Amino acid sequence: MQKILMSGLLAFAVTVAAWAQPQPKSKGELEALQALFNAQDPDARIKAADELVNKYADTDFKDTALFMAAFSYQQKNDAENAIIYAERTLEANPKHYQSMLMLAELMAQRTREHDLDREEKLTRAEKHANTARELIKTAEKPNPSVTDEQWEAGKKDMDAQALQALGLVAMVRKKYDEAATQFKAALDTASQPDPATMVRLGAAYNQSGKPDEAIAVLDKVMAMTEVHPSIKQFAQAEKARAAQIKSGDAKPASGAPAPPQVEIKKP
Repeated sequence: MQKILMSGLLAFAVTVAAWAQPQPKSKGELEALQALFNAQDPDARIKAADELVNKYADTDFKDTALFMAAFSYQQKNDAENAIIYAERTLEANPKHYQSMLMLAELMAQRTREHDLDREEKLTRAEKHANTARELIKTAEKPNPSVTDEQWEAGKKDMDAQALQALGLVAMVRKKYDEAATQFKAALDTASQPDPATMVRLGAAYNQSGKPDEAIAVLDKVMAMTEVHPSIKQFAQAEKARAAQIKSGDAKPASGAPAPPQVEIKKP
């Protein structure tokens, strides 16, 4: 995957590519678009996106601009604003599956066991993930320069992101066997295995009382060379937990929250 599959990055690249299809209505709008796509950092992209949608309310690039802002907020680890802009993207384009994927994952990550609106948020995350999966099945290439092979790989990675979000939802609901099934499906679907998903699969196995399965998948993460240190730290902690479960020193569903309750940062 290399998540954002890097699906975040894939989704971002896909959305950026899509801007070639509609046409700006004026020279000023074209210049605003150029400023948006030429922005060199998240803050500059957010500023350019806001300027575009505020100055050119009838732009055909509104959903693209809003999603680029949402993605930029996600890069800044500002989940609250990422959610706000992703929801605005859906208001502009109800079939924008990239924003659905972002919302599904962020909502599931940020929902806690004792939230009063827990089930409402989880249901919304689940709906976004499932709707995105259906839209991705028939999604057309956003740009002719994308090869059929690249597009199919991209669609698989985005589908894997949706499956991971469903796994996160199941973890919060304490349906650990279901979570493991979804995480494994995400790994099987993705063009490349995502180590963060592997750690979450290990956590789901631990919570299901299957430490041997957890150790097997976590050992694979520890053997990977180019993995962010924070992911390896989570993997090591889950492996230690699996050893405790095997020895009878820890109960499967007790202890610290599993990684799905914490955003595993990717480089």
